[in-house]
Amino acid sequence: MMLILLLAPAFIMFMISFSKNRRSKYLLAFTSFVILLPILELFVLPKPYNILGTYLVADKLDTFVLLVSSIVGIGVTLALLTLDKHVKVSPNAYRKFYRFFALFWIGLIFSILSNHMGIYWIGLELATLSTVYMIKTNYTPAAHKEAWNYMIVGAIAVSLILFGIILMYASAKPILGEDAMQFNLLLAHAKEIPSPFLFEMGFAITTIGMFVKMGFFPMNLWLANIERASFYPVAALFSGILESAIIVGFFRFSQIAMKINYDHLFIFVFIYTLLTIFIVSFLIFRAKDFMRLFSLSGVEHMALIVMFWVSGAPFAALLHFGAHAFLKPALFLSTGVLESQGKYRIAGALRGYKGKSGTLFWFLVSLFLLAIISLPPSPMFFSELYGFGAIYQSMKYEGEEKEKVVYKSELFGLVLFAVSLMALLLPWSITYLKSIG
Repeated sequence: MMLILLLAPAFIMFMISFSKNRRSKYLLAFTSFVILLPILELFVLPKPYNILGTYLVADKLDTFVLLVSSIVGIGVTLALLTLDKHVKVSPNAYRKFYRFFALFWIGLIFSILSNHMGIYWIGLELATLSTVYMIKTNYTPAAHKEAWNYMIVGAIAVSLILFGIILMYASAKPILGEDAMQFNLLLAHAKEIPSPFLFEMGFAITTIGMFVKMGFFPMNLWLANIERASFYPVAALFSGILESAIIVGFFRFSQIAMKINYDHLFIFVFIYTLLTIFIVSFLIFRAKDFMRLFSLSGVEHMALIVMFWVSGAPFAALLHFGAHAFLKPALFLSTGVLESQGKYRIAGALRGYKGKSGTLFWFLVSLFLLAIISLPPSPMFFSELYGFGAIYQSMKYEGEEKEKVVYKSELFGLVLFAVSLMALLLPWSITYLKSIG
């Protein structure tokens, strides 16, 4: 019954999308609100909750990710109501977007709630294929080209994920048989897997496929190019919802890999994510428009989520994930207004807003921009505080603790530096520094 309630709004949305009535756009937006209702019910039910035998099982992680994704979906559909005020979009393209958004949501539900590696892959593939057509709702040569690029990159990524799943299944089949596809049984019997090396190889290949879909090294630019060529709501879906299905899969697979050999997992993921952040930081510096800037910073934040998770800080990873899922789509949707006067220009984009609506927009976007760079009191500030603390804890030397002596001369030196730092903020210091330039 719960599965029917979860899928029914998407099926209704799919059927309404064929209607050519002008008012159907409002009904489609309302349907996205209805999606939230069964998810809220699922959220309060005792966990784990079997939705479809042992194949679809809701636990606290699944329901949190699904709840976040549904809220993002509502925000996207609200922005769709006035999309035609910012860009040229035909009624047919609008209906087509909702048609494939419904299919996308069905794939997302199966992927996130899956307790079966095969069902997880099928859901991810359905979400991927439907997204290709959502990109093409923008009838431009650039969008058409990027839709094909996404088709190719997505096919490579999901093929790697599938091949890795086959290897992980083969590694545990001698002890679990056909049940070796189930996440919970793999986790419970991880120490008994007779071929741990085979599982680690499968995990590494699957992880690379997932990282490719999230825009990690070495394919850092394809995601930014696609989001630039798409409508703003499509870019918001990429950043806030599609990556949810990918990251929840990584969480599941990595939980098993941690039990098999945590050191191998940590070294592999840590080097990969550090390399990604290093490359993306230069690309962010060279970004010339909002869409690319937000897209590349999203890749950086997803890398941080992965780092926090494997460092033993699930709280920091999930807090950062939730903050990213809400902040990044908000900024993508704001881009429709930011770029409406002077396309692709960053300088002066927060000027020229009048009236109460303009003031509120300027205030909210300013807060979002400050939050995305992790300034307090943004949730990202606290998630990074917890996360980097966990990284330090996981890397520190766990040897014998010895007494450490602090000498007065060393303490005096530190006090001197502390006083000097505070002196830099005195009014006369600031006046003097300004006079130099």
